[in-house]
Amino acid sequence: MLAMSEVNCIKLLRNQKSKSINSIANTLGINWRTAKKYADHDDIPQETYVKKRGMMYEEKWGDIVSDWLIEDQKLHRKNRRTNKTIYEQLQELGFTGSYRTVCLFIQDWKEGKIKEESTKDRGYERLQHPPGEAQVDFGTMEAVKDGKYIDIHGLSLSLPYSNAAFCVPLPGENQECFLYGLKTIFHQMGGVPNSIRIDNLKAAVIRPRRRNEEVQFTDEFLRFANHYGFEIQDCNPYSGHEKGHVENKVGYIRYNFATPSPVMESFEQLTKELNARLVEDRQRLHYEKQIRIEELFQEEQKYLYNLPDNDYPIFKEKWVRANKYGEVTIDQVKMHIPKSYNFGQLRLVLYWNSFKVVSPNGELLHHDYRPYMQSKRNIPWQPILSSWLDKPRVVTYSRYKPYLPTRIYEYIRIENLELRKERIQWLIRCLTQYDMNQIDERFYELVEEQSFTTENHPYEVNWSMYDQLQQINKRGELT
Repeated sequence: MLAMSEVNCIKLLRNQKSKSINSIANTLGINWRTAKKYADHDDIPQETYVKKRGMMYEEKWGDIVSDWLIEDQKLHRKNRRTNKTIYEQLQELGFTGSYRTVCLFIQDWKEGKIKEESTKDRGYERLQHPPGEAQVDFGTMEAVKDGKYIDIHGLSLSLPYSNAAFCVPLPGENQECFLYGLKTIFHQMGGVPNSIRIDNLKAAVIRPRRRNEEVQFTDEFLRFANHYGFEIQDCNPYSGHEKGHVENKVGYIRYNFATPSPVMESFEQLTKELNARLVEDRQRLHYEKQIRIEELFQEEQKYLYNLPDNDYPIFKEKWVRANKYGEVTIDQVKMHIPKSYNFGQLRLVLYWNSFKVVSPNGELLHHDYRPYMQSKRNIPWQPILSSWLDKPRVVTYSRYKPYLPTRIYEYIRIENLELRKERIQWLIRCLTQYDMNQIDERFYELVEEQSFTTENHPYEVNWSMYDQLQQINKRGELT
């Protein structure tokens, strides 16, 4: 291939000097065909595209592998097929090529070097959402209850038309929690959406949609939907974009209202607080329509169905047997039920937060909270306090400050930083034997044992008097 300076020289001799092809070839010492090519043909730049050849490109195998790769992109990395697995599955379909051929094709596909010859649209279609259409999904977050972490499963419902959102914190994602959460949201909305789009939630779906079969919902969910009158819209498998609005809302609620982890007294209290904050959040402008979300929601409420007159009870009933120790398995936990071994069968009634065991003749044997209501995780106070020991000033504005028992926080927030560090060290030593709640319960006893505390310490307080002050509420009355 000639350089551009040589090509320009050939053009100059041919067009300006009117030299013949033979003369140009002899003068420049090049082949006659080369001189002819550059003298009489225009050198127009073109996009370079090398058409791939071979069985992966000219037969069906390339399309099959492309579909598999697109399908696997929607899965977690560890669940995707390897090159070897793809090659073995192709062999089962009659592929006669080599493993290296498959690897080269996959490499080109991932680097974007393969041009799609088909007219099939691989992109997503922008969906239009009419008023009254809703999307539902679960999202996980955490809260702090009684000084310990507790896992929260937030059932979020979003209305794409108005961009309004609702969320109910729940202890699990089972059917009772799912239906109770929907029922609570309907009352918060003041109506029922015309349709609700869900993915393959185990609480609502027995078997997801397949190639030649429609999705199969649970009877309980269908009965619930018939009572409230909404239409169920199911998503295709691995098609989270079909309910992308609520997917985004789950993250929005987690990062704006549950980070850092809120302190909760009960699920009912946390539900009220979260609903109040979401109502306040509707005062902002819609991201596209530039109208307040609250105004759009009030307009959308006109399209909602009215709530039924009769309340819908949420529970699940099943028959169970007690073992020889009088234990019944509830939520994979064995619980002792008094007098349960006296009966061959027992009726177990499950609610979203509690359960009851009834004998065949209707006698209530036991009623209690479900085991997952007591599932908690300790806050890692050791590393937290160690970091406070290096930077004692952080105590008063740390994200973990609200999780400390009140008397312990007041004890270590003393202004003198040296004394603050001593008290933090004392607290770290106590944590080797007790957890934070036990330290709070035995606070006076443990404080008296510490060696650096004196009766007339200038920064000391009378903690018994302090606790009495804490029992007086804001109205000045004893609690």
